Amino acid sequence: MKRNPIIGHLLCPFFLFSSSVNSQAQGVLSLDKAIKIATDSSLASFRAKNLYESGYWQFKTFRAARLPSLTFSAYPFVYNKSFVERYDSQQDMDVYKSQQTLNSYGTLTLSQNIDLTGGTFYIDTYLKYLQGFGASQYKQYTSVPFRVGYSQALFGFNSFKWDKRIEPLHYERVKKELQYNLETISQQTVEYFFDVALNQAIHDMNIRNLASNDTLYRIGQERYKIGSVSQPDLLTLKLNVINSQNELSDSEINLKSSLFKFTSYLRLKNGTSIQCELPLNLLGIFISTEEAIAKARKNNPVYLEQKENVLTAQKSLEKAQKTSRFSASVSASIGFNQVASTFSDSYRNPMRQDVVSVSLSMPILDWGLSKGQINMARSDLDVAKISAEEAEQAFEQEILIAVNEFNNRSTRIKLIDEARRIAGIAYEKTRQLFLIGKADVTDVNQATVQRMQAEINYITSLKNYWLSYYKIRQLTLCDFETNTMCSTENKGYK
Repeated sequence: MKRNPIIGHLLCPFFLFSSSVNSQAQGVLSLDKAIKIATDSSLASFRAKNLYESGYWQFKTFRAARLPSLTFSAYPFVYNKSFVERYDSQQDMDVYKSQQTLNSYGTLTLSQNIDLTGGTFYIDTYLKYLQGFGASQYKQYTSVPFRVGYSQALFGFNSFKWDKRIEPLHYERVKKELQYNLETISQQTVEYFFDVALNQAIHDMNIRNLASNDTLYRIGQERYKIGSVSQPDLLTLKLNVINSQNELSDSEINLKSSLFKFTSYLRLKNGTSIQCELPLNLLGIFISTEEAIAKARKNNPVYLEQKENVLTAQKSLEKAQKTSRFSASVSASIGFNQVASTFSDSYRNPMRQDVVSVSLSMPILDWGLSKGQINMARSDLDVAKISAEEAEQAFEQEILIAVNEFNNRSTRIKLIDEARRIAGIAYEKTRQLFLIGKADVTDVNQATVQRMQAEINYITSLKNYWLSYYKIRQLTLCDFETNTMCSTENKGYK
């Protein structure tokens, strides 16, 4: 049986292409899997988690400062040899005398800050040893077995009160910012994923186009011999082969570049070859703008950040106002003390010790310094309030755009998919017609361009669809597919 040479020319490039594909083992990677790898292992995820850790320990430090603290302080060895001024009663004059002493002392203090008043309550015990050398040798022990006291600023600035309002808010923002940053990583992963998927699709189509154009050129050569194809058409077919070779080379470069960026972002091994599996199944959900804005107001750290900025500005204004006016402080303590030449005697029959002190401070002339600080703090507060309002308006506008884009793409993507399917059928029909001599080269070229563009439009539309969805997730911190809040609690974060 005689073989048809035209059929042989048709099948040969496709067998070569199939052999080439099978020779390269590629791991299939879905979008969900890529996002999981990125949020777990990418450098961006490590940075987001370290930022969270910093905020977490800042909050732990704040909580620790609200608890009683036990502190031991001591000077184990203080030696002093010097001339000191003393009054000599016999000569009725001040004279300098040599003094040589050794000091040691230590204090154990239990203290508690009071958030409501800004004061500090404390209990302490104290022991000091003093030894003199030289002409007059002596040693003494001074002890305070027990003392309880309280110090309080009157009419002053209470930083404890403000920290109690700001720090828990800051920590809540830090927790939400972690999830916000992870959703940002998901968005970037979608971007890289579809860049690779698009370049892979273009590269595959260029391989098929080269094979197809080579086949059509060989057929054109046979027809040119019998006069059914003109020389200009034959040259056009040859030009198509050359252009296909150049396009294949360019697409291979673009594919390698996008694949390198993607694998580097995921921290995969160099040279890892992956095949991106397009998420063809849409979510089939409609997101209302009212619901999205409501969830964003509840979950997004932007609102907490603006609230924190306003509180911080209010704190600065109150501090400037209260430090510029009359201020006073009072400190009172009650306890026991004793002095003796031996350690044991210094704790026998201790005497009552009462200490009360009051301090006053009043600015008289500061050349407008306090007034300027108050005005600056008040301006900063006004700016913080305006900035908060502007940020919330811009943020809600961003949500509206993202939601409308997502809902529109949910319906448009079906039409784009239908256009892709039609363009593929049209190309195959046109190609078959050319093979039997019922279509010219121009028709084939046009069908090829339309098929290529329809495929690019479809993948780009998928990319924009998923980008808009993950943009909404980032802004609202809500998974609308399951109608649950995005959370890091199941990842070991408190």
